[in-house]
Amino acid sequence: MKHKRSIPNRSFRVADQIQRDLAELIRELKDPRVGMVTLNAVEVTPDYAHAKVFFSLLVGDPAESEAALNEAAGFLRNGLFKRLQIHTVPTLHFQFDRTTEHAAELSALIAKANADRAKE
Repeated sequence: MKHKRSIPNRSFRVADQIQRDLAELIRELKDPRVGMVTLNAVEVTPDYAHAKVFFSLLVGDPAESEAALNEAAGFLRNGLFKRLQIHTVPTLHFQFDRTTEHAAELSALIAKANADRAKE
């Protein structure tokens, strides 16, 4: 029973480590299209073959940034090989995460509604 529990925990630990290491590696990229990236989450497949990396942007164009990150995925994966102590380093797939964008839009709508209510 204990063995079944450790596998998901290991997967989370690996995803967390990938997220931390990738954040450092991305800062070293020279491509201006990348922009100011924040990594929100990493989801690793059970066989560690693939990792979806969800990111948001403080500054930059989401489509250009996603393209630049996916073009740099091989370079970033090689950087992870040197840092991680695991046999299989997953293929990286970067995806722009609209969650923070939606949260900001909702906050703005709530603030506007409150301001309108205060005027009445």
